[in-house]
Amino acid sequence: MRHRVSYRKLGRVTEHRIAMLRNQATELLRYEHLTTTVPRAKELRPFVERLITIAKRGVAGNANGHALTARRLVMQDIQDRAVVTKLFDTLAPRFASRPGGYTRLLRIGFRKGDSAEVAQIELIGSEFNPRAKAEADAAAQEAKPKAKGVGGRLRAAADRLRGKKDDAAEAETTAEKKPAKKAAKAKKKSDE
Repeated sequence: MRHRVSYRKLGRVTEHRIAMLRNQATELLRYEHLTTTVPRAKELRPFVERLITIAKRGVAGNANGHALTARRLVMQDIQDRAVVTKLFDTLAPRFASRPGGYTRLLRIGFRKGDSAEVAQIELIGSEFNPRAKAEADAAAQEAKPKAKGVGGRLRAAADRLRGKKDDAAEAETTAEKKPAKKAAKAKKKSDE
């Protein structure tokens, strides 16, 4: 029986488990979301929330000199200085008024290979949208004009050779010529 056992072993020896949690915590704090199995996500949650709490105390106690101590405590688990800087500069102030619960665990289905239940763990306030890049690309495709096919390019080249211009270019040139024509007419009338 596993009464009062406070963590999951995750099929790893202690050193490997701690290294895995440190790596996942680094990636979660860097990208603000991470996809992993549900047991790993449940173990990662208190690990990351402890780091954020330490960073909050360091930011709040900056006047008392606790910032350096807090940064050193976090650096024991997070080796990447850029991630630690992000944690202290952006993430800790974001959660300053929140008393805990900095992460959200979303179950997203089962993995195809081994049918393991997969979850996405994300920081509250980031609201990561996995389809955001695809939506942005689709919007960019709609915004830019459609490329002409071979026939359209050939017609446009033939029109240029004949002296005709594209509709858009023609509209621009006529808009520029109208004030010049009006000025020429006015000059002609004044000469008469």
